[in-house]
Amino acid sequence: MARALVIGGGPAGLMAADELAAAGHRVVLADRMPSMGRKLLMAGKSGLNLTKAEPRAAFDAAYGEMPDGLRAALEGFGPDEVQAWARDLGQDIFTGSTGRVFPVEMKASPLLRAWLARLGAAGVDLRTRWRFAGWEGGTALFDTPEGRQGIEAEATVLAMGGASWARLGSDGAWAKVLAEDVAPFRPANMGFGVAWSAHMRAHFGAPVKPVALIAGARRVRGECVISARGLEGGGIYAVSADLRDGAALAFDLLPDLDLAQVKDRLARPRGKASLSNHLRKALGLDPVRLALLHEWARPLPGDPAALAALLKGLPVPLGAPHPLDEAISTAGGLRFSALNEDLMLRDRPGVFAAGEMLDWEAPTGGYLLTACLATGRHAGRAAARRLGTVR
Repeated sequence: MARALVIGGGPAGLMAADELAAAGHRVVLADRMPSMGRKLLMAGKSGLNLTKAEPRAAFDAAYGEMPDGLRAALEGFGPDEVQAWARDLGQDIFTGSTGRVFPVEMKASPLLRAWLARLGAAGVDLRTRWRFAGWEGGTALFDTPEGRQGIEAEATVLAMGGASWARLGSDGAWAKVLAEDVAPFRPANMGFGVAWSAHMRAHFGAPVKPVALIAGARRVRGECVISARGLEGGGIYAVSADLRDGAALAFDLLPDLDLAQVKDRLARPRGKASLSNHLRKALGLDPVRLALLHEWARPLPGDPAALAALLKGLPVPLGAPHPLDEAISTAGGLRFSALNEDLMLRDRPGVFAAGEMLDWEAPTGGYLLTACLATGRHAGRAAARRLGTVR
């Protein structure tokens, strides 16, 4: 019998295994993929954003109405603790101008190698290509290259991810096992389709900046990217939950000017200049934002007040969100109502859950990874307490 079993080799599972091993317990860590941390490595390709250094009230607000279990986990392991943890793994870190915290090397691979080395030194038994197949009594079943295998453990932490990026290991198949306690998966931090006209092809791949995105009552300053399929990028991701849930989107193409300033500049004499040249010279509109204005507001109104209103709130005709498997993360998953304050399943004592498989969502920018680490730590420590003193 294994004293402790962790299922899932992403950040939450690795953190749970780390906590259990640090408490002196024998740990088996099983993952369905050929190697651990694949989604973490992919996230780090564009710079591994570990957390966000900002006032704690602002940090917590990014999660919306937090369930008690998530709040407790983040209270114990927030942005400061994430930074200390990374340094303890030998990673030098820095904070960017927006408060985002990164390893100096930017990539995830050095951190993951150091983490796996620490787990190996602590005696954690890593098993890859082991896919969870449910329980038979108190035995966790796995489909493995050697056929069906079973592990009976005194404490188990589930950390099998959400339902996005199936090729990296998060396919949500575990939800069939816990179906009664699972909220339906929905995409989070995803792009949206736009039916572009032909003249926009020249701008595919171009960033839209500066811009503020207005989705219902939410206003976010952040750039997005025009793609052949629609709009993507951090600005869109920050309001994606509102858009997914029915809010309309508008762009403030001049976020550094108020409405009165825009009106005043538009009222300046333009002589023989075309309206596009006037917009470029008087307001500093670049070709990308000009193209969007013509795409969605043709013909442009001649009245300065009406044109100013458009520039400060250009309606964006979005299509459907990009598919679930293309989303950076997912909403839905294991409901917190099925868990106690230690993130233990009420109907299955000794089994805990952590990470993206729980029903919470957060924007990109370090919030996702921090919460995965925090819930993994919280569940791992609770599992270690349940196991008690090392025998």
